[in-house]
Amino acid sequence: MAETYVNSNGVILPNNGATISAGNRSYLYGDGLFESIRIMNGKPINISNHFNRIQEGAKALRMRLPVYYTPLFFEEKIQELIDKSEIKEGGKCRVSIDRSSGGTYFPETNEVSYFIEVYPYEANYFELNSKGLEIDISIDMKKQNNFLANYKTKNGLLYVMTAISAKEKQLDDLLISNEKGIIIESSNSNLFVVSNGVLYTPGLDEGCLAGTMRMQIINLAVKHGIKVYECAILPQNLLAADEIFLTNAIRGISWVGGYRTKRYFNVTARKIQALLNDHWERELEVQPEN
Repeated sequence: MAETYVNSNGVILPNNGATISAGNRSYLYGDGLFESIRIMNGKPINISNHFNRIQEGAKALRMRLPVYYTPLFFEEKIQELIDKSEIKEGGKCRVSIDRSSGGTYFPETNEVSYFIEVYPYEANYFELNSKGLEIDISIDMKKQNNFLANYKTKNGLLYVMTAISAKEKQLDDLLISNEKGIIIESSNSNLFVVSNGVLYTPGLDEGCLAGTMRMQIINLAVKHGIKVYECAILPQNLLAADEIFLTNAIRGISWVGGYRTKRYFNVTARKIQALLNDHWERELEVQPEN
C-alpha cells in the first residue's frame, strides 16, 4: 500500500510520524471542527455541502475563516493529497479546522489553521452492509441540545463512550437521546425510520448532527417521490417501524437488522442506496479532469 500524506496548514508531510504542532488547541481543548469526506474514483465528493457546514460551524464557534477558504480551495488541497497518496478509487478524508494556538480556555486569537488527511477505503462506491446491525438505546449519556449540537466539533466524548458501551453490550451501535428522551442519532450516524414506505428522521431542532449524508438522503428521497418527515422519534416508533437505517458521509447507508427483539427489512434502504450510487456515478462522470 502506498504511503499516505497529510497537509498541515499548507505543509505536506508523510503520515508516518508527528504531524501537528505542540500547543494545537484542538489537541489541548477540543477547540475545532472537522468534516469526514468520502472519496470515489480518486475524487472527493460533496465538497460544497461539507464546506457549508464548516462555515456555519466556524461562525457558531466564533472562528474567523480566511477569505481564501472556499470549496475549490479545499477540493484542490484534498485532491493533491489523494494523488500523492496514490488513492485511485475509494478513500476517505478528514478536514480539520482548528483555532490557532495561543491562550488557555480564553484563546489569544480567533484565526484558524487547517489539517487534511486522506486514507484508502475498501469500497469505491457505497455498499450496503450484508448483515443488519444490532442496536439498542444508550442509557448512559444524553446529548445536550444547544447551539453547537448540529456541528461536528472536536468534542466527541459522547460518541466515543457510546461506541464503547455498544461494544461492551456486544451490539453494533447504540442510539443517543436528547435530554427530553427523543432519539436523535447513533454514535456515528444520523437516524431514519421507515413506516409504510415513508421516511421519518429527527429534526435539527431536536439536536441531531446536521449530517451531509442525512441532507442528501432527504433530497434524493423527495426527488424520487418518497415522502420524508422530520419529527420526534421515540422508542415506540422504533418498535412500530418496518425499517431503520443509519447514514453517514463515509459509509452511506447502514441498515438495522434488529432492535431488541424487533426485526427489520431493508427494502427501502436498498432502494435509496442504489439511488445514492447512481447519483454519484453520474456526478463523477461529468466532473472535469484536474
